[in-house]
Amino acid sequence: MNTIINFMKRNYKILLVVVCLSVTLFAFKMNATKPSDPEKDKLLLELLTFVIEKGHYNPATIDDAFSKGIYKNYIEALDPSKRFFLQSDIDEFSKFELQLDDQLLNKDLTFFNLTYERLIKRMEESKKIYKDVLSKPFDYSVDESFNIDYEKAPYSKNVAELRDKWRKQIKLSTLSSLVDKQKLEEDKKKNDATYQIKPFEALEKETRESSVKSLDEYFGFIKELDRNDWFSVYINSITARFDPHTNYLAADDKARFDQDISGKLEGIGARLQKKNDLTEISELISGGPAWRGKQLEAGDLIMKVAQGNGEAVDVVGMRLDDVVKKIKGPKGSEVRLTVKKVDGTIKIISIIRDIVEIEETYAKSSIVNKNGLKYGVIYLPKFYIDFENKDGRDAGKDIALEVDRLKKSGVNGIILDVRDDGGGSLSTVVDIAGLFIEQGPIVQIKSAGRQKEVLYDRDKKIEWDGPLVIMVNSFSASASEILAAAIQDYKRGIIIGSKQTYGKGTVQNVIDLNQFVRSSSVGDLGAIKTTTQKFYRINGGSTQLEGVRSDIVMPDRYAYLKMGERDIDNAMPWDKIDQAVYSVWNNNANFNQAIANSKNRIGKNPQFQLIEENAKWIDSRSEENVYSLNIDKFKIAQADIEEKAKKYKPIVNYKNTLSFTSLPYETEVMSKDASLKEKREIWHESLSKDIYVEEAINVLDDLQPKSISKKDIPVKMKKDKLAKS
Repeated sequence: MNTIINFMKRNYKILLVVVCLSVTLFAFKMNATKPSDPEKDKLLLELLTFVIEKGHYNPATIDDAFSKGIYKNYIEALDPSKRFFLQSDIDEFSKFELQLDDQLLNKDLTFFNLTYERLIKRMEESKKIYKDVLSKPFDYSVDESFNIDYEKAPYSKNVAELRDKWRKQIKLSTLSSLVDKQKLEEDKKKNDATYQIKPFEALEKETRESSVKSLDEYFGFIKELDRNDWFSVYINSITARFDPHTNYLAADDKARFDQDISGKLEGIGARLQKKNDLTEISELISGGPAWRGKQLEAGDLIMKVAQGNGEAVDVVGMRLDDVVKKIKGPKGSEVRLTVKKVDGTIKIISIIRDIVEIEETYAKSSIVNKNGLKYGVIYLPKFYIDFENKDGRDAGKDIALEVDRLKKSGVNGIILDVRDDGGGSLSTVVDIAGLFIEQGPIVQIKSAGRQKEVLYDRDKKIEWDGPLVIMVNSFSASASEILAAAIQDYKRGIIIGSKQTYGKGTVQNVIDLNQFVRSSSVGDLGAIKTTTQKFYRINGGSTQLEGVRSDIVMPDRYAYLKMGERDIDNAMPWDKIDQAVYSVWNNNANFNQAIANSKNRIGKNPQFQLIEENAKWIDSRSEENVYSLNIDKFKIAQADIEEKAKKYKPIVNYKNTLSFTSLPYETEVMSKDASLKEKREIWHESLSKDIYVEEAINVLDDLQPKSISKKDIPVKMKKDKLAKS
């Protein structure tokens, strides 16, 4: 989940004034030589507790209850499936359950060292277990079962019990694959009477070989993790006790975070993935230097990396993160990749690095016609911003541009889709909300021990004063919720979607830890992202836990599953402050009627009824955790599930009668960019299958001013164009 970052300089400086008091505390402790990992770890713990305690909105008391929380978080993070540690390990670890608060304050690494060393040992033992388990065929005629509810499962009492747990877990996985393979063989036989179905023994062997490969890849990934990675897990188990959104960002994580919030990076513009010991190009980013060069292709394997005219370094067997570091670099610099092409040839490819904008992270819009009216749909995947470059792209400027383009295209209503938008920059929320109101407060912010601060839209200009719908779902969080809340409180537009949004009402600041150490010999210490503020709607209520409740609730397949902030351990509470001074939008004569019409449509719509029924079924299925490992019983159970699931296939296969198109400027760009054209076609296809977008368009229809007759629309549009010219 992306976090909302408030980089308002005033608040950041206040925090630094407090924290900088401790600079001398740490600076004299490090000598000029590079410290060992334990010394760096102790420094991190010291910095961690000080920065969070001084900067956090409501720091937790570091006591025995705090210690118990760390212990629980950490052990669960190390072994969530309970397939590594034995009960004897847990008994040994539990002696520290009430001591971790003291160890933290004393910079004592005893517990971490013990658990880390034991985990590595148990993982090595587990590699032998799974290889042995998969070395011989399974007997699927045995009547036994496996419970996948790991949270409630006990730890294994001994190695024999642990081995049996591994056996059953793997057996369930291979059984599922085996049944799928048998179905595939049967389907081939149906389509071709001459086809010879593979014997059971061959299919059974295939599933075990596939499982070995999968587990080898998993343990290969685990092997790439070093002590620092596991120490980050320990640190984040500590930070989680302050609140779920306070966490430690190691150096690489901080770089990824900056990239994520800006939506761009400096490099060649390729996505990489690990393929055994090799690094594979999984995708080229449209518009990036690798894409423009047309030499690198998806599927190519990177063998060596050289910087400019430097010597090529062999990267086979190297950690993926380390390969990425070698390939990324500043704009204008050269990197030479020795790659094994998909056709087997070896080629050296030179690429000049450049700024790569990740197109999928940016706002995009589409136009749809209905009953003689034209509507615009804007999708915003995140509230991005480039803090390093004030002239760079940000969500506020991009949404303003999309709104202007839609206006010029003559739309009669706009849908702003922030479904699955996990947040981002708070400043962009103010800019975007300001596009739809004359002026006024957008969000209230409260810091610990200080009076509230109100962020205003002070620009009297309204970019769009027509019908507006904001689409949300359970994964719309943080900045998305502030935008939806402001639009809702002003009654400027209608919020449509899930019963409520995610419920994250806190603000985080990122504090670079390197500023507190005078010597650079300690290496990059990373950063702390800590909760420094809470934000509130202009009506005074927090979005924390409660989120934003939709004006129009549409049935959601996952409505009954626990997935919001309210379902997270240690989340901060909901509260309320005084409301800000604002005036409700008074230009929505059809507002209440549009809501009533939509609710009536949804209630009578058989597709929505089916979605609601499916949601309840999914909820009931989430409680079923025991699976038979007997192939006959497994098949019967799966057939029963599949038969019931058939009823809900129309949900996936649904298609509306609407046609979505790109705006003229984008159509011109797509004529030269096949990759972008393909991406837009996929998006438009998904919109044509989206019943939620369809209902949002119906709401825009109902919001049309009564004075406008649809048969008069073309005439009015013509007059508007004449007036503008």
